[in-house]
Amino acid sequence: MEPQSALHRLAWGLGEISESTGLSLAFLRNEVRAGRLPVRKFGRRVLVRDEDLRAYLDRGSGSAERIGREAEDRRS
Repeated sequence: MEPQSALHRLAWGLGEISESTGLSLAFLRNEVRAGRLPVRKFGRRVLVRDEDLRAYLDRGSGSAERIGREAEDRRS
């Protein structure tokens, strides 16, 4: 068995996500409230599982798609 060179990150705090993505804490909290970014609570600590964060970042919040549709509607 080979030694693992780096541990795989299991979960992230909202502050860590904000720092690494540039998304504001207020935006992330709104995404959590809206149910678009799933979290797990451990006492007062709010964590986002790594796989949930990756899925969220892959699909986005949906606002980019909505903005694109609105722009296309205005052109019509």
